[in-house]
Amino acid sequence: MGLAVMTELPLLVIDVQRGGPSTGLPTKTEQADLLQALYGRNGESPIAVLAPRSPSDCFDIAIEAVRIALTYRTPVMILSDGAIANGSEPWAIPDIASYPAIQHTFASPDQDFAPYNRDPETLARQFAVPGTPGLEHRIGGLEKANGSGNISYDPANHDLMVRLRQLKIDGITVPDLEVDDPTGDAQLLMIGWGSSYGPIGEACRRARRKGLKVAHAHLRHLNPFPQNLGEVLRKYPKVVAPEMNMGQLSLLLRGKYLVDVQSVTKVQGMAFLADEVEEIIDAALDGSLAEKESQKAVLARESAVAVGDRA
Repeated sequence: MGLAVMTELPLLVIDVQRGGPSTGLPTKTEQADLLQALYGRNGESPIAVLAPRSPSDCFDIAIEAVRIALTYRTPVMILSDGAIANGSEPWAIPDIASYPAIQHTFASPDQDFAPYNRDPETLARQFAVPGTPGLEHRIGGLEKANGSGNISYDPANHDLMVRLRQLKIDGITVPDLEVDDPTGDAQLLMIGWGSSYGPIGEACRRARRKGLKVAHAHLRHLNPFPQNLGEVLRKYPKVVAPEMNMGQLSLLLRGKYLVDVQSVTKVQGMAFLADEVEEIIDAALDGSLAEKESQKAVLARESAVAVGDRA
């Protein structure tokens, strides 16, 4: 993946997350690869990361991933998970002609070609079909000089290229985050990603039927985040992120937006249930959620078998 970042190669990687680490729970679900997808390479090597929210959404998310990869000349990772991979739902086969065309152009021999010249809007570098006479050039893992693509160890050039690669990812056009908040004055925002879409949405609807003011937002673009995400998070007095990991999304949201996002973690190899999320909503609104979440670590410590004890 690091080589693909350095060569700015359009590449699509699909990660169907399972319980880990190592072989872990090979047939069970988890959402614990988010930080690995964003940062699991040496050096500053940003890529785009997307996540489908349901089995049927996998079709559209794959098209979106290809659009980003080709438009911005970048690797893209799709983070699915075991619950989605083993799930199913009715799906109407779409009219492919209704989808916007994905524009992808190659350099031609009659152009003034330099492999690291960039599109001024997307910052994508020029791309040539390998072997085209007159467009031969070197690619590889060593740092390249801006414009020419020659190998460069110049400190200022490396700084420039690192920033250009980051700016290219930061500049990817993604839709604004939509929020399901019927009254517009919810006291709690439930935010999730991946296969928790269904359980969180159902729990929020149940809570509203009980008179509670709860909003729901679900992220499909995880890098870069939607431009309006910070505004959305700051609108609500309380924000809770249920995740099938140890709080990776909440860590990212807290760090980037300085918002107190309460993490709710589940790493049992099983997806959240709507009943569980409904209990999370109640606890968040009555102020007991943080204590309940902290008790998970206390219970784990107390359950550890001491050396010399019999399991």
